[in-house]
Amino acid sequence: MTTAAAGSPRTYQVRTYGCQMNVHDSERISGLLEQAGYVRAPQADDTPDIVVFNTCAVRENADNRLYGNLGHLRPVKDKHPGMQIAVGGCLAQKDRGDIVRRAPWVDVVFGTHNIGALPVLLERARHNAAAEVEILESLDVFPSTLPTRRESTYAGWVSISVGCNNTCTFCIVPSLRGKEKDRRPGDILSEVRALVDEGVLEVTLLGQNVNSYGVEFGDRYAFGKLLRATGEIDGLERVRFTSPHPKDFTDDVIAAMAETPNVCHSLHMPLQSGSDDVLKAMRRSYRSERYLGIIEKVRAAMPDAAITTDIIVGFPGETEADFQRTLDVVREARFSSAFTFQYSKRPGTPAATMDGQLPKQVVQERYERLIAAVEEISWAENKRLVGEPVEVLVAVGEGRKDERTGRLSGRARDGRLVHFDAGSFAGSIRPGDIVHTTVTYAAPHHLNADGAPLSHRRTRAGDAAEAGRSPRTPGVLLGLPTIGAPAVAPAPTGGCAAH
Repeated sequence: MTTAAAGSPRTYQVRTYGCQMNVHDSERISGLLEQAGYVRAPQADDTPDIVVFNTCAVRENADNRLYGNLGHLRPVKDKHPGMQIAVGGCLAQKDRGDIVRRAPWVDVVFGTHNIGALPVLLERARHNAAAEVEILESLDVFPSTLPTRRESTYAGWVSISVGCNNTCTFCIVPSLRGKEKDRRPGDILSEVRALVDEGVLEVTLLGQNVNSYGVEFGDRYAFGKLLRATGEIDGLERVRFTSPHPKDFTDDVIAAMAETPNVCHSLHMPLQSGSDDVLKAMRRSYRSERYLGIIEKVRAAMPDAAITTDIIVGFPGETEADFQRTLDVVREARFSSAFTFQYSKRPGTPAATMDGQLPKQVVQERYERLIAAVEEISWAENKRLVGEPVEVLVAVGEGRKDERTGRLSGRARDGRLVHFDAGSFAGSIRPGDIVHTTVTYAAPHHLNADGAPLSHRRTRAGDAAEAGRSPRTPGVLLGLPTIGAPAVAPAPTGGCAAH
């Protein structure tokens, strides 16, 4: 017996934790399941036939979050025979069979290297009435060969590489995602063109270390060339990328950003620490002078560039002087925003066994000071934009207070969040449309534009949103199993009908 009514397709939900790579992997998972005959369950449905957890292992509480959610699902599954639970992603790659040992009601565990096996594993688990655990040590097929159900009509993720060749002492990702594997440029550009043909206006090029792209085929300038090639794609209005590593940041990339009109003047470049001693202990192969030098070059080529970063507080051995150096670099770099983290010990990383693990209260106090400094600077940087015109790509779900305030929201070309008044265009602006307006107010994390918009341009992405369509890229057919009755073969149009 299954939870689906007899004859109706089985339903699924994918629940995602972690980085942009995980979000994009979830689009692949959804595409695979739909190609295999499953149908997405409404968000409010608490009893889908399949629940897939796509997990992250970067933060210390990732384990607790997963096992807590699995615990909540156990009684639901007990009441709905045939319901299946699958766990994938980085935590699955790390914990492997321990997941089924700790949560024996889980049906499938799959790793970061074999996403494409999920439909097979679900069917096998259902047929055998036993858990299936399959974790590959290296990439089975590049994720781009898999079908994708995109979540946005106007913006799409495009993986240019997977894996990472760095050995940062705090990071567990390389052991879970493997060595860097690069896609060929032609395959990447083909996927971008396919998205644009579906109406997408903006793509973000993804990689664990995006600007080391080309290392596998021996071209250290490949990433700059790729950025320039995107400029030749008609209809592609915005190109972003994340996340680059300072050690691989070359001047040709800065030139490509400045000289390619559709490449946005926004840069997310992780700092992690402003202390050279801490950077050395982290095994980050650059120092603060090198980092600030890149920012200086970026701003010289693109004075309007918005630069964001990642910073870790409380790394083992970090002194008050080290932390002060981080604050110094933050003030000199003048980030438009920063993702700030308290150091999280991850078993299996060199940092987890280092001397000098800091007390929680010390880390918390430094973290609060860092946030205060970042917000002071980001607010000042945002205030400089009051009175300036801004181009907004209208988004969904960016403004949590929009319904109450009557505003719409979207992202400026530099990545800043903008809440705006639709004015006389109210009712006609769709997600994916482009609005030009003027900034009237600045806060640390967003801009407001409360005057009448200067213009509104309807787009193909907006048409798709209005029609309820989301882009789908087919990938390569992998001979995946489907559920339900097989499709009826078309009648032969010529030749022998039987042998």
